[in-house]
Amino acid sequence: MSRLTVRHLTEYRYDRPVRFGEHRLMMRPRDSHDVRLISASLRISPAFSVHYVHDVFGNSIARVKFDEMLDRLTIESICEVDHYGLSVPDFETLEDSARKIPFAYSSEDLADLGKGAACHHASPDDPVSQWAWSQLGPGGSGDTWEVLMRMNRAIPAMFDYERRDAHGTQTPAETMARGVGSCRDFALFFMEAARALGLGARFVSGYLYDPYLDHQAMSGDAAQIGYKGAGATHAWVRIYLPGSGWVEFDPTNGIAGGANLIRVAVARTPQQAVPVSGSFFGPAEAFQDLSVHVEVSATNTPPAAAVSG
Repeated sequence: MSRLTVRHLTEYRYDRPVRFGEHRLMMRPRDSHDVRLISASLRISPAFSVHYVHDVFGNSIARVKFDEMLDRLTIESICEVDHYGLSVPDFETLEDSARKIPFAYSSEDLADLGKGAACHHASPDDPVSQWAWSQLGPGGSGDTWEVLMRMNRAIPAMFDYERRDAHGTQTPAETMARGVGSCRDFALFFMEAARALGLGARFVSGYLYDPYLDHQAMSGDAAQIGYKGAGATHAWVRIYLPGSGWVEFDPTNGIAGGANLIRVAVARTPQQAVPVSGSFFGPAEAFQDLSVHVEVSATNTPPAAAVSG
């Protein structure tokens, strides 16, 4: 078990005071047997009021309304969790019927998975589906664990990573064509490939703990990142495997099991799991820039100073 503190700072800057519409925040980690929420707080400027709701997936949503105009919107979330994630997924409980891909879900599971088991970006000559099926053996089937890990590791080898704080996600075909993408793009690509093989998959937004980055902050050395996607919000995928349940796969780093992953939002599409969304009233040119900074540190490690950009 690890006790981790997450500090998530988002700032929007404008060249004049503007009025803000309601904002929707997804920053509160999901409480479960592997991630236990100890505390959570929000610090927001300008003055605000907030109430919480659960969305259709059970994610915690903070709906924020603002009381004054300002030339800067600052949203800071600080959470503390106990983390029990597995460094390697437990496939010992995988049902025999699901040990080879492709396999069929029970009628009950399939009904509950719904559109989470259907491709959202398919076309007759869809290159992502073709790629997914090419990962199977010559007989058109393969060991479930081996196929999923082969796909998970192939993505960071195939594509270059780029951090992108602005909203929006490339389609899987665009990621394949460009050869570059963010963690959101890679998660969507992997999710669509898994669905092409008939698997139920969900998009996950949250945080990535990088022990190496944490050590650099503690020692005062120049920060270096061991995992791609650390220092910002992160995205990955959950695949539903009968007997093993929802299993975490991070295609940005080619890892599985969720040992360093802190779930905040689970959804069918990336658009349903945006950490911060909202509007402002004023001329479009008033917007200047957006910065996002995330620190995830062991509780006994003093947090590093906030860095914008």
